[in-house]
Amino acid sequence: MVRRFRGESQHKVDSKGRVSIPASFRRVLEASDPNWTEGLNPELVIVYGDHRRNYLECYTMEAIAEVDAKIDALPRGSMERKMLQRLFHGQSYPTNVDETGRLVLPAKLRQKIALDAEAFFIAAGDTFQIWKPETYESEELARTEQWLEELPEDVDPLSFLDGPQGA
Repeated sequence: MVRRFRGESQHKVDSKGRVSIPASFRRVLEASDPNWTEGLNPELVIVYGDHRRNYLECYTMEAIAEVDAKIDALPRGSMERKMLQRLFHGQSYPTNVDETGRLVLPAKLRQKIALDAEAFFIAAGDTFQIWKPETYESEELARTEQWLEELPEDVDPLSFLDGPQGA
């Protein structure tokens, strides 16, 4: 059974860019790294992407392998394949969790999302995201609240799991 990231939390970032990963997230990283065994540090890939992305997306080794396989299935030389390779291979940072359960985020990645003293972690299924807390609150939280406000009061968001209404 595939383990999923769940939850959210906020953690301090030190002057060297070290930030603790939520313990439950570390368990998912371990379970989703085919090379991980007790005593080793689980690997992951941080995709920072283009200028429009204002967060870091952290992929388990299994999740990034799935993305890689889908990119590899595209026609060689196609614009889609070239662009996706650039976004997921070129604009990414392979790393691992250190012995104390922390990630070391290079200055380039911290600068890209204006991360300084605090980092906000939020689960996204087989990935998790790292945000500057203020950016998350002003952009993503507001977007979620707006979406919920636009739904009729009697609509349960779980109903979307059953596919399009009236299908």
